[in-house]
Amino acid sequence: MDFSEFDFENRIVDSSLQYNDLGDGGDSENSLRPRTLDDYTGQKKAKEELSIYINAAKLRGEPLDHVLLYGPPGLGKTTLAAIIAAEMGVSFRVTSGPAIEKKGDLLALLTNLSEGDVLFIDEIHRLSHEVEEMLYPAMEDYAVDFIIGKGPAARSIHFSLPHFTLIGATTRAGQITTPLRDRFGVVLRLELYTPDELSAIIKRSAGILGIDVDDDSAYEIASRSRGTPRIANRLLKRVRDFAQVRGDGAIKEDTARGALSMLEIDELGLDNTDRRMLSAMIRYYGGGPVGLETLAATIGEEAVTIEDVYEPYLLQIGYLSRTPRGRVVTRMAYEHLGIPYTDTPQRGDESGDGQLTIG
Repeated sequence: MDFSEFDFENRIVDSSLQYNDLGDGGDSENSLRPRTLDDYTGQKKAKEELSIYINAAKLRGEPLDHVLLYGPPGLGKTTLAAIIAAEMGVSFRVTSGPAIEKKGDLLALLTNLSEGDVLFIDEIHRLSHEVEEMLYPAMEDYAVDFIIGKGPAARSIHFSLPHFTLIGATTRAGQITTPLRDRFGVVLRLELYTPDELSAIIKRSAGILGIDVDDDSAYEIASRSRGTPRIANRLLKRVRDFAQVRGDGAIKEDTARGALSMLEIDELGLDNTDRRMLSAMIRYYGGGPVGLETLAATIGEEAVTIEDVYEPYLLQIGYLSRTPRGRVVTRMAYEHLGIPYTDTPQRGDESGDGQLTIG
């Protein structure tokens, strides 16, 4: 297995895939994945649509149309793609955008498919321009032309492909080019989960892992999981460790709260890094506006890390806002941190370009 795609040092509330999520040899993580649409919790609208499209394709005896799944990481895009293949009764092939470096890599994948197979490309927005252009005729005409050689000796070889289903997944739908997006017949957005939906997922996972967890403690974990099943399962495993070492092995509400308190994850799922970022903006810049580069230098993080890892959830819950002049902490964040709110910032980045203005 290539471990380069996994982050070994991410926060426990980071929704990106980490090596520990795979369990021992990957068996644990795979066992937690639902195998059918009926077992898949949440995403009611997406499930309803997919059920119709899958049944219609099976009635016609045709492969399912190409599907694009997008939304924040950790919501189950890969799991849903595998379920689609299982429901259609076909093989499931998995790759990722960065892994397809050359046209030859894509050709090898496509020519090894059988009729009706599902090819899943994760992070499809990261395909190179040349590979993406080769994918267009494959999706539309189920055929590709591959050029061998250079100069006068170059010749084109035509490859006919079986009718297959391409499922693309992305966390950044805005970065997918219009020509590629238009070739997907089914486009579905996955939404963040509610605490009730995550509670059901936690109880299902606990049953598979042999963990004794009651309804209250499942909801306690769910409410701090940032609307993401991957984080919910990760927190469940860490609370299990706490319960086994400092309790009788069963997860009760006070046990869950103690474990999550030790992990410094509060009732909204914010960890110490989130609170440190918000507090720094309030303390040094009066809550903003503050430029991204200035903020990154202040808390000692890369600007891209703040933008991709820390900001999305804070924006979703309304604790942070983006303005033309920079980032601003909202009143709700002040109240959550127990800091008096003021409408007139004492310090701020007035231009949002990373230059600090004292006023």
